[in-house]
Amino acid sequence: SSAFVQPFRSCCVKRVRGVAEAMSKTTILVTGGTGLYGKAIEAVVKRDAAAKDENWVFLSSKDGNLVDRQAVEAIFEKHKPTYVIHLAAKVGGLFHNMRKKVDFYRENTLINDNVMECCRIHGVKKLVSCLSTCIFPDKTTYPIDETMVHNGPPHTSNMGYSVAKRMIDVLNHCYKDQYDLDYTSVIPTNIYGPHDNFSIEDGHVIPGLIHKCYMAKRDGKDFVIWGSGSPLRQFIYSEDLAELTVWVLRNYDSIEPIILSVDEEAEVSIKEVAEMVAEAMGFQGNLVCDTSKADGQHKKTASNKKLRTHLPDYKFLPIKEGIKKSVDWFVENYDTARK
Repeated sequence: SSAFVQPFRSCCVKRVRGVAEAMSKTTILVTGGTGLYGKAIEAVVKRDAAAKDENWVFLSSKDGNLVDRQAVEAIFEKHKPTYVIHLAAKVGGLFHNMRKKVDFYRENTLINDNVMECCRIHGVKKLVSCLSTCIFPDKTTYPIDETMVHNGPPHTSNMGYSVAKRMIDVLNHCYKDQYDLDYTSVIPTNIYGPHDNFSIEDGHVIPGLIHKCYMAKRDGKDFVIWGSGSPLRQFIYSEDLAELTVWVLRNYDSIEPIILSVDEEAEVSIKEVAEMVAEAMGFQGNLVCDTSKADGQHKKTASNKKLRTHLPDYKFLPIKEGIKKSVDWFVENYDTARK
């Protein structure tokens, strides 16, 4: 009989161990997981050997409204995350932000409060939240760095959004002081890549230019860019940003924010970007600057010195290659792309 008991016992032990392993598997929950940034993290994680034993969950708005505390509680109960990357936010273009400052403040504040407090209640080991360069003071010196976040009020145009976002950094410090929790934040510069929102009215610079150029080529018209084309910006390809964000989750051990940006020398003018888009699209027509439209800030240069002290040799995808990838993706997915 003992000969029968032995294999039966080991089979039971194996089954129990299998269940325990499934339960103890690290789960990383990504809010806002189906946008430009979330999709890029998903692509990076698929190539990451360290992620093959992890359970990555990419949330979309269909999984629950993060403004609603009960919906957020239910998400945390269901997935029991070990780590959280918080990308979800109510976002919009400049004019949308100017018209609805209260909505942007309230919705983002509620989303962030729900996610952060649920992380605490559910014992999440580390939270990485996404901030934005628009949170920096309107009156500042350049290049901007992580120490300057609270040195003065942000620009009035998106005051509601910016202040709500700044509060994430304030709360990261408060959660450390009161509960000794490791919550941190990343500050990307201008993100672009596949799965972006290519809306001309409400989208950002590169996707808006890609959509405009596509239509100019299709309709045989001029490719018109708003403003003089002279403002300078730093653009980061979405998958570079995703790689760096996963690195922050695994290796960056400070609650202080970290700017994730290309080097200062990689700053380009909007006109140069438009020319790269035209080349990638094979557009042969005229490129025209509509100077009756405002330019916005001339430059917002950010320093990536802190990132470079940790990763001195990280190679960013050159913008020309990133734009080519983005243009090809848009052309291929024109019918289904957000626009």
